[in-house]
Amino acid sequence: MSSSHRYIPQSEDERAAMLGAVGAAGIEDLFASIPERLRLRKPLDVPGPLAEMDLVTWMTACAADNRLPDPGAQFLGAGAYRHFAPALVDHLISRTEFYSSYTPYQPEISQGTLQAVFEYQTLIGQLTGLPIANASMYEGASTLAEAVLMAERVTPRGRVVVSDGVHPEYLRVVRTYVANTEIAVDTFGARPDGSADPQAARQALETKASALVIQHPNFLGCLEDVEAMAAAAQKAKAVLIVVVNEPVSLGLLKAPGSQGAAIVLGEGQGLGVPLSYGGPFLGFLAAGPAYLRQMPGRLIGEARDVDGRRGYVLTLATREQHIRRDKATSNICTNEGLCALTAAIFMAALGKRGLMDLARQNHARAAYARERIAAAKGCTLPHAAPFFNEFVVRLPIAAGEAVEALAAKGIAAGVPLARYFPERDRDLLITVTEMNPRAEIDRLAAELGRLA
Repeated sequence: MSSSHRYIPQSEDERAAMLGAVGAAGIEDLFASIPERLRLRKPLDVPGPLAEMDLVTWMTACAADNRLPDPGAQFLGAGAYRHFAPALVDHLISRTEFYSSYTPYQPEISQGTLQAVFEYQTLIGQLTGLPIANASMYEGASTLAEAVLMAERVTPRGRVVVSDGVHPEYLRVVRTYVANTEIAVDTFGARPDGSADPQAARQALETKASALVIQHPNFLGCLEDVEAMAAAAQKAKAVLIVVVNEPVSLGLLKAPGSQGAAIVLGEGQGLGVPLSYGGPFLGFLAAGPAYLRQMPGRLIGEARDVDGRRGYVLTLATREQHIRRDKATSNICTNEGLCALTAAIFMAALGKRGLMDLARQNHARAAYARERIAAAKGCTLPHAAPFFNEFVVRLPIAAGEAVEALAAKGIAAGVPLARYFPERDRDLLITVTEMNPRAEIDRLAAELGRLA
């Protein structure tokens, strides 16, 4: 088909032929996996065509309906974290050579882009304690799914064991990825203190598994015993995969790669990438040499030309656009280069000492908040395990009601756990970062106490 006709839609007969080829009676059959309650059965409630000035006025009015918390009074986390990014981060990523660049399809003439990604990979490797890191992962959840597939390709056993402490949405994405494969996903529970139970992990691994997956800190904010989990995985000849939702924690905690993790991955949004109403985010992935050829995304390497001058090359790109489809490790296409550059500049600007200081600030403020809230009337702490900057509070009323009540006062109090665990109706997941001043922490504790 010529380029001048490529956007002409198919005829009714052509659509019918395509539907028949895939065994669908109609277009609706293609969306059968989407729950009925989520399908739109009426036109969108938007006005018709508007002049540009009128459109801006209408959109401004819509934006005014957003409810924003008071500055400093936001205690949301659960995988998306509010951190301060130095002004130089936004300034540098806004330069046209970075802001407008896309995937280097002719990579060796894109030395600036390649070097930026190479520096990002180097910093992620140092952060995770593993020698090889890649680029262009979408976000944390799909990166975990890719890591599970990686482990299964290296050690094909048709089963992975996942801690209950892994973010429920991440687990849901993993199950979606493997739904049409022969890979089973089994979970194991936690100890009363909120951390994963090593004994339960060992029992779950008695049936052969390719991987053991934990999150550190876990979804409830508790720190895990990575070394104990690594020992359990090693004994079962499985690989340990560690998920890190809050990368700032690695400024204070031991690198999981140094504790026996074979694959470390997570969400890089906390490294200077703005929240942006939920995206775009940045998945990061690091592993040992055994997984080099199984890694999805891209891998940039350093080389020398015939004159000995340093240069950068696209060393590995195992997506289906680059190699035969049956040899591809993933179908990752969109480049997360700008987000990766943001994280690289953020980490380079802070440096090792700065990231450590930032992590200490997060933990100190969270520890203060936990102490103040625990002293508030009617509030208790269901978990005793060490934590980083997130913790669970049990309230005297339903957490959802508490969040609504405090939202009316300009406070985004946290994430009700009933959203993921219906039986935990009164539990609230609270996150505290360097962006939360002492006065707002005191205010949150006082308001939670008044709910009793």
